[in-house]
Amino acid sequence: MRYGLIAVAIALLAVLLLGPLVTSLIDDWSRRDVEMRASLAYNSVSVPLASMLTSGQDDHINQLFERVATADSRVVAVGVCKSDGEPSYATKLMPSAIKCAEISRSDVESFSTIVVGGRRMLIGAFPISADPSHGHFIIVQDLTFAEYRGQEARNYLTLMLGGIILASGALAVGLVLYLIRNWTQKFKQAVIGATVPGRASADPVTFGILDREVRQVLRQLEMSQSAIDRDQANWSKSTLRDIVMAELPGVEVLVVANREPYIHNRGEHGIELQTPASGLVSAVEPVMRACGGTWIAHGSGTADRETVDAHDRIAVPPGHPEYTLRRIWITEEEQDGYYYGLANEGLWPLCHIAFTRPVFRESDWRTYRAVNERFADAVVAEAKTTSPIVLVQDYHFGLLPRMVRERLPDATIITFWHIPWPNAETFGIFPWKEELIHGLLGSTIIGFHTQFHCNNFLETVDRFVESRIDREEESVTHKGHETFIRPYPISIDWPPAALENQKSIAECREVVRKRFGLPADTKIAIGIERFDYTKGVLDRIRAVDTLLDAHPEWRGRFVLVQAAAPTRSKLSTYQGLQDEALALADEINAKYGDVSPAPVRLIIRHHEPTEVFELFRAADVCIVSSLHDGMNLVAKEFIAARDDERGVLVLSHFAGASRELAEALIINPYDAHATGEALHNALTMSDTEQHERMHLMRAYVSSRNVYRWAGRMLLDASRLRKKQRIYEIAAADPALGAR
Repeated sequence: MRYGLIAVAIALLAVLLLGPLVTSLIDDWSRRDVEMRASLAYNSVSVPLASMLTSGQDDHINQLFERVATADSRVVAVGVCKSDGEPSYATKLMPSAIKCAEISRSDVESFSTIVVGGRRMLIGAFPISADPSHGHFIIVQDLTFAEYRGQEARNYLTLMLGGIILASGALAVGLVLYLIRNWTQKFKQAVIGATVPGRASADPVTFGILDREVRQVLRQLEMSQSAIDRDQANWSKSTLRDIVMAELPGVEVLVVANREPYIHNRGEHGIELQTPASGLVSAVEPVMRACGGTWIAHGSGTADRETVDAHDRIAVPPGHPEYTLRRIWITEEEQDGYYYGLANEGLWPLCHIAFTRPVFRESDWRTYRAVNERFADAVVAEAKTTSPIVLVQDYHFGLLPRMVRERLPDATIITFWHIPWPNAETFGIFPWKEELIHGLLGSTIIGFHTQFHCNNFLETVDRFVESRIDREEESVTHKGHETFIRPYPISIDWPPAALENQKSIAECREVVRKRFGLPADTKIAIGIERFDYTKGVLDRIRAVDTLLDAHPEWRGRFVLVQAAAPTRSKLSTYQGLQDEALALADEINAKYGDVSPAPVRLIIRHHEPTEVFELFRAADVCIVSSLHDGMNLVAKEFIAARDDERGVLVLSHFAGASRELAEALIINPYDAHATGEALHNALTMSDTEQHERMHLMRAYVSSRNVYRWAGRMLLDASRLRKKQRIYEIAAADPALGAR
């Protein structure tokens, strides 16, 4: 009843508001009709009338006017005004109120309205000819008929409009009532499905025309407490474990990565354990320690097969197992095609702007696809539930998310792309771009280090794949599946495990100086990474040359210790880089051969994390000169190592970390002179300034550590899993259907 009264009120209001507009329109139309008739009447008599006036044919004029006046019942009178007095010629019904003085002023046709005996009349005045002596032809028409016609039209129009509005209102009310009832029932079902275990169904819930708004409200309701807890949390291993237990009780976590966190090799003293120098391992391994689960990776060690069980599994970390490592065996031929070929000769240079041409081979692509298929089979084999959380790591597995989605449709798949994503034009040269994008869009969430990389990915999808992109939600809907694109700046364990049992800063400096034979007053700059052309090792060494050229006072008082682990040595570009770095270091050392110590110390071997942190603690400066990098964890590890809040970080603008660590000295590594000047500024920076910069960076990295990185992804996964349950109809409860 209430909605019916509202509809009637709306209809009446519409009529009242539209009534004056309708009246005005009809009056204007009626007046134009009468004016047109007057113009037609004048046009029919203008020529003979002018002739008659010239020759003084009064009788003919009167006869002509009588014919005009009697031809149309709306015409009251016609006449001619030549002077300011009464009309010179006029039919007998000419109103006495008409005065020629008011009519004959205009040199063009004009119209005016008068009221005679309570009736509105329209007077049309037309100059008879160019000769002023002829005067004006006037025609008086009765507007009463127009008023009747206008009133009749208004009545019909009002009835019609009112009927339409009432009918529309009734239909709208009925639709609203239906939608509200349906929406309310579905909302109840969604909330029950989200909060009561076992009450959700497998059918997606939609909320009609309010679907988008309701979804947003539900997202806000779901995330409000989690967001507060997340922002206020002191992120640590225990915090992450508690959040996983609270938000994802009983969830199974599977990590898929090419690199394994622990490698077993045969050595001089039997089987030796090695932790690889990998930013991915440094970031993900602490998460697995906190969450448990299974890490699926390529078994690359020479003794890996000897250390697994019958199912190719081993509990890790050794001595304190907290999760399972499942090793996948890849032949050398497959390794050449999948890892060295497509991944590192193709995708790696494609995604890094380091001016190395990517190489694409059809055989590599086939092997890449086959290895992705094998890892997807392993995920299904290791999954103990139908809806695990699968964390897919890096560019080695671009096809795997879609493969897992087809086998485990209820899985929550989070793919983190650890390297940059190029712009759409650059990615367009990849021969299998559509298939790779389709593979990635099998993910629930795709994560990148920076928002810039997220934007590049969305633009790439927009250009090459038919899909629906929601810019507000930053999601892509492809073949009915929605994938969210999110920035997750990766970070490190805090405090890093490698800091345990470390010597003091002074002791570390003494050990390192003794190891390299450096005097006590020598300033030490540290560079640590894999031998990769994207890391800017050559540019860093050249910057040392420019420093010593521009500031000779540092000759014999400054040394760059460059620790570089060999990597991908089977590829000519990497082996060539190592040879070139050795030659460049020798050249610069020879150039300054008259001073001691030599300015560049190049150590090409793997360094364990404890060794790396010892170098960090001994250094005055850490140089990160990446030519292009997703994040670069070396910069954050250096900050974590400096609990004395001293030391200077020189950081490339082209590393993702530069977006977070603004207190570092930001450089363009392509500019050797500017980099050399930055080194000089770092070496001469006061202790006070070093403290202020390092204090801010340590506060940032400690609060935004690897647990926060993982926690944000897992909380988003939890949110999406809850959302999925909210969008399902709880058909299992018949009571809901009866309401």
